[in-house]
Amino acid sequence: MPRPTPLRRLSRRTRLGAATVAALVTGTALFGIGQATAEHAVPRTDKEIPNLTLVQDKIKAYYGDTVTPDGQHYASPKSNYAHQVRGIEARARGYLAKALARPATGSGSHAKAAKPAIVLDMDDTTLLTYNYELQVGFHFTPESQDAYLAGTDMDPVFGMDKLVNWAHAKGAEVFFVTGRKEAQREWSVRNLKNVGYGVPLDRGHVFLKDKEHPPPYLPCGANCSVVEYKSGTRKHIESLGYHIVANFGDQYSDLEGGASDRTFKLPNPMYYLP
Repeated sequence: MPRPTPLRRLSRRTRLGAATVAALVTGTALFGIGQATAEHAVPRTDKEIPNLTLVQDKIKAYYGDTVTPDGQHYASPKSNYAHQVRGIEARARGYLAKALARPATGSGSHAKAAKPAIVLDMDDTTLLTYNYELQVGFHFTPESQDAYLAGTDMDPVFGMDKLVNWAHAKGAEVFFVTGRKEAQREWSVRNLKNVGYGVPLDRGHVFLKDKEHPPPYLPCGANCSVVEYKSGTRKHIESLGYHIVANFGDQYSDLEGGASDRTFKLPNPMYYLP
């Protein structure tokens, strides 16, 4: 996290038009951020704009919204969301079984010596923000995020803990690259440990965004876009002698910029990060 609502996210979450949110929910084509339809950038009548409450209801139905007596919201393991995630994980496992069985490869000074690695985003890739989003009514603020992370562990995205632990046991080094701020490191690491990610979670394996002291390997410094920050960090990981065979994220900005053999996009209709 830093992030948006279904209409905003990260340090710069971008507001989506209601039709764009609907397109994300229903799986229809995304014509452009803020575009009401393929034809009209500005809606000509109210009929071109889906009702926002109904869009949120679709999101809840997709996640199989389950409410506990104390008002906590959880996604159902029987939901269409869970079903879709498991299909992606099955494809990833099949790919990784082959990729991790191949001899190590690399380029330049790391040729024939690079260790295989996987890179994962955190929010809605390895940890599910659904309960937080419902608690704040899809209205992200840095303050509410801090308060939530300080005292609450998010559930793992269905099956991702098992996939990550399996890949690590098969020889993959595991790295987390998240847009969460550096000040949230302790809470983030605690959460990953508590929900079953049994992989190294030290500073060399968990990268958070540090605007106050940006690392020297990011030329964009404190002003990196999401793509610049994430792809630049992946390139840094490769420079340490790793060969990234797979990169997982719930946003396309998690996956763009190269430095990975293959990408796997996790579903997320709740917000958009450019």
